[in-house]
Amino acid sequence: MNLDIHSISEKKPGKKWQKLFQKHWPAYKGWYLSKMNANSPDLKTCRAQLKKYMPEFYPTYLHLCKLAGPDPVAHRFLTGYQPPAYISGCAQIVSEKEAQLVRNYDFDPNLSEGTLLQSAWNGRSVIAMGDCLIGVVDGMNDSGLVVSLTFGGRKVVGVGFGIPFILRYVMEYCTTLTEAVAALERIPSHMSYNIMLMNKQGEHNLVQLAPDRAPVVTDLSASTNHQGVVDWPEHAAFTKTIERELYLHEMLAQDERTSEQIADAFLKAPLFNRKYSQGFGTIYTAVYQPKEGAMELRWPGIRLRQTFDNFQEGVTAVSYSERIEVSTTNAIPADQLQADYTGAVENYWTEYGRSWANHEHNAESLHSISARIQELLAQMDSVSKAGETYPWQEVADAWIKVGSEKV
Repeated sequence: MNLDIHSISEKKPGKKWQKLFQKHWPAYKGWYLSKMNANSPDLKTCRAQLKKYMPEFYPTYLHLCKLAGPDPVAHRFLTGYQPPAYISGCAQIVSEKEAQLVRNYDFDPNLSEGTLLQSAWNGRSVIAMGDCLIGVVDGMNDSGLVVSLTFGGRKVVGVGFGIPFILRYVMEYCTTLTEAVAALERIPSHMSYNIMLMNKQGEHNLVQLAPDRAPVVTDLSASTNHQGVVDWPEHAAFTKTIERELYLHEMLAQDERTSEQIADAFLKAPLFNRKYSQGFGTIYTAVYQPKEGAMELRWPGIRLRQTFDNFQEGVTAVSYSERIEVSTTNAIPADQLQADYTGAVENYWTEYGRSWANHEHNAESLHSISARIQELLAQMDSVSKAGETYPWQEVADAWIKVGSEKV
């Protein structure tokens, strides 16, 4: 499995962004339309919400729409408001003494945009890994503010913006932790995420966002894919969120471990995931060092270093393998880390899907698509009997189609 990472530098959205849009929009459009329903907000509503919550960004949005062309679906998509649900994994950690943030972005390479963009859309220089054409999944601006996300491990979908669009706003307009936290508290997120913020001094906040409860601002230095307690046992078991979090905290407890050693640990299990065939593998390790105005993308045997002063455009070809390399802390071998996932069973996806079909979860919205769930279960049973594993992203996609939980 391969992915090209494109490093692109363009101060204002122009021909390069337009080319990026033309390359990726057909796939995004198909995904976007396939998950829309009668209750999806129209363009007028989406624009009104963007004006309400991110008014400073609206002129930039209009310029992007002009570059995208006369496509109302694209214009609606680019607002970032009420997108389809999507799930990633990820792990992140902050080293305060060295002012370093390290994170793994876990997703399906076939669904990854692979864009590293240096820009200054609104006067502030930003280097960020992109998603959804204008969004940010991790990045840094020239004020030294760094941002990164992990999925919060909850199924609930509410009313709000996709997190990559919110993080774009943070990178464009925030210079301090206080400003960034205020923006995250004010702008509604349609799903649950853990947002790590860090400045040049290594000061940081971890903000836990959710559509059905108020943001929680913490001083936690690490996160994986849950928010305090496991809310979705099946997802937690598959992604090993507890084991990975324990491992991160073991590293933080070792004063002798250097920032470079911490970054290297992200390239091995249990932090580096290789379930690519199941839609859950590490796409890259990102290392942000805002004191130096520098960031790196890393893979086993490959490093791509970029800085504000010396950003090099180009293509980095990455090949993904499911061969596992294990890293250990001094205290606990990584392959011995275990967690008790209450409610999870060996064939958790089949059992969980069967509960949908039996109307035990959100029964009213499931009633109209029981046939689709039964079809999914049949596929899963067939794959299981063949001794293989059904891609978890496909299962996650199924509950997206049944509609959101009410919040």
